[in-house]
Amino acid sequence: MVLVGDVVLLVTAVFGLWIGARLLVTGASRLASAAGVSALVVGLTVVAFGTSAPEIVVSTGAALEGQGDISVGNVVGSNLFNLAVCLGVVAVLSPFRVSETLLRRDALAMAASTVVATVVLADGIVTRPDGGILLVLLSVYLGALGVAVRNRGDTDVVGTEPLEGADVATAAPVGSDGDDGPKVGLGREIVRILFGLVLVIVGGRALVEAAVGLALAVGVSEWVVGATIVATGTSLPELVTSVVAARGDNVSIAAGNVIGSNVFNALGVLGIAAVARPLTVDPAVFLGLAWLAVVTVLATVVLATGRTLTRLEGVVLVALGVSYWVVSIAA
Repeated sequence: MVLVGDVVLLVTAVFGLWIGARLLVTGASRLASAAGVSALVVGLTVVAFGTSAPEIVVSTGAALEGQGDISVGNVVGSNLFNLAVCLGVVAVLSPFRVSETLLRRDALAMAASTVVATVVLADGIVTRPDGGILLVLLSVYLGALGVAVRNRGDTDVVGTEPLEGADVATAAPVGSDGDDGPKVGLGREIVRILFGLVLVIVGGRALVEAAVGLALAVGVSEWVVGATIVATGTSLPELVTSVVAARGDNVSIAAGNVIGSNVFNALGVLGIAAVARPLTVDPAVFLGLAWLAVVTVLATVVLATGRTLTRLEGVVLVALGVSYWVVSIAA
């Protein structure tokens, strides 16, 4: 009966995540247009941080309970899932091009945050001072985004790959309809976003509880649970949100969500968890960090050279993510 209850909870959580993600993307894209802020910035901040809320809840809770493996495994596994599966699926659904702004600042910020997290985890211990440094670095990144918004330097940054024979054009800010377009109800869209976030957070938490219950019932180790089952569960909001955004031609929000979530996880989630309680992790963390480094380098190089993430490259990213789960469980 316990297993049946976990399955029912898992299905219900997935449904809640899907509805919440749709509300989140719709509200965020409309507010971006109304406020004159690019969809990418909204994806990098509001959407990315909102969908990372389950990681905060799970990693901080695990840290307070002395479960460092689950806390850190959730961060490492979530970032790997985001970059391999979420970004890969977005590319499969809608191959996209990135501008110099996304390439030089945000993608490189994601790579830099991965390097910083790797250095912090090199000795298998994350202290409170380490966590404080991570949070300071996150504040610096957010400050850079704030400056970009003030300078209006982030419009028209991500575009979908055009069909053969079509003119190459960069996507305009999501939902912009000109002066004659429908007016956006600020209060209504804020309520829509908040309700979507609540569904995403509650759904993510419920899914993790169900997934962990099912995994532990069959005797899976704590690290594997954290790096695969928990990480996948807490990353489903990112996946669902990115898929909904990509299918709605809001690729800016989809790409920004993935990149912003990885920066926030590496610096914010790990930092908050360490400040709450110093973390000690299993040596298996090095396999996860090595795999994450490979995927990060691959994604960054692809974006830096071709300026387009193709469907084939998306498939490769997804395959790398799935391979990590297989290796982790088999090890």
